[in-house]
Formats: sequence, C-alpha cells, structure tokens
Amino acid sequence: VTQSRALRGGADKIEISKHHFILHTPMEGPWPDGMKVVVLANGCFWGSEKGLWRLPGGGVFSTAVGFAAGYTPNPSYNEACSGSTGSTGAVQVVYDPCKLSLVDLLRWFWESHDPTQGMGQGSDRGTQYRSGLYFFEEEQRRLMEASKQAYSKALRASGRGEGPITTELRAAAEFKNKPGELFYYAEEYHQQYLAKPGARPYCSAQPLQVSMPAFETWAPADLTHLAPMLPESFWLKHRPRPHSVVGAPNQPIKLD
Repeated sequence: VTQSRALRGGADKIEISKHHFILHTPMEGPWPDGMKVVVLANGCFWGSEKGLWRLPGGGVFSTAVGFAAGYTPNPSYNEACSGSTGSTGAVQVVYDPCKLSLVDLLRWFWESHDPTQGMGQGSDRGTQYRSGLYFFEEEQRRLMEASKQAYSKALRASGRGEGPITTELRAAAEFKNKPGELFYYAEEYHQQYLAKPGARPYCSAQPLQVSMPAFETWAPADLTHLAPMLPESFWLKHRPRPHSVVGAPNQPIKLD
C-alpha cells in the first residue's frame, strides 16, 4: 500500500500490561540506563518473540510484539492484517549489551526464519509478514548490513532459500514524522502469546538450518569488540529448528 492509501489509524495507543508475562520486567520505557533497543521482524511475531525472550544469560531485559515500519499510527491487528497499513509484525527487544551482543540477536534472527521469502513467511503471506531489521544507531546499522551479507553468502553456499535475501534494513528515525514511531505495540492478547493459557500452538517461521558464519569472518574491523557472548555450545543445542520454539519451555534457557 502507498502512504496516501494507507489507513489513518488512531490517536490513542493500544493499552497493554505493565509487566512482561514471563520476565516480569516493564513492557514500556523509559528503560534502565545502559539498555539498548532493536526491532526485528521475521514473520509470525508470536514465535519470534518467544525465541528472543528465551535467550540465556539475562541479556534480554524485555520483549514486545507490535507493528513496525508502516504508515499507520496505532494500528490494530486486524488493520495490519488487511495489508493497508504498510506495517510488518515485529518484536521490540530491549537488551543489555554488557550481557548479550547485538550479534547474538542477529544470529538468532537470521537462523530463525527464511529471509528470502519476500512478502511472507511460510503459509502467512502479505506485507505484514515481511522480513526486516530496524536500527537506532550507526553501530547497529553496520552490524546488520555486514551480517546480512555474511548470511547471504552462507545461504548461497548451502543452496538453501528461494533466492536473494529480501530483508529490509531501515532506520527508526525514518518514521519520526510519519506516522510518528517506528514501532507500535500490538494488543495485549498478542504479548507473550505462546506463554499464555489457551494459546494456539502456531508459528509460521521457516528456519533454513544454515549456521551464521563466525563473527571474525565478517565483522567490521572497528567493531570486533562487539563479539557474540553466547557460546557455540548454546547454538549446537538450541539453534532454531522448524516449529521448535512453539513447544519449548517458556522460561529463558539456562546455559550448561
């Protein structure tokens, strides 16, 4: 949809719980000093959020699902699913860079879906299921771009995927004027959905089971200090696999 044809949306933000259903941390800022924010979109946000809040080490402070990179302020779920907002379903991750590197989050992002599927993921089709990475600072942008190039080479070498990576990379600042924010929270029903009683065990993400190349092979020379903090043993045991996150325990993973 074009901006001129997008739904107008609403002035009132969607109300959500004050605290995360699993982590019991605040769902909205202001965030504690030192925390950083990134927004990741890789298809069905139910499973994406669960995979991210389960990352070990206490580095993920809070997660939330919502709608990102669109034209419509405060869209509802039904409005986003209509394809008339320009939004994609996304996860906002608040993380402590002293405990978890953005590189760890990016590895989970790339390995937990098929970033070559364009406007969709699995059986879920439409612009609201497109893959995207959204940054708030220059270091994040550079790591996202470098990781995208590295994973693209890994996919080509393995013969996996449907073609070139279609993931979009955009700055949060692009959305400051219209619609006003990069990310708008989805309804409370969707927050930490897969951890709640009666949840439908569903996630359309299509992990290709291709490992992210070692950081030292693709890291920008002046950003090597942002190396991953999760050990390779974690990835060997817990790497994303099709539908694995749906039936996984709700609590964060504990490292051996």
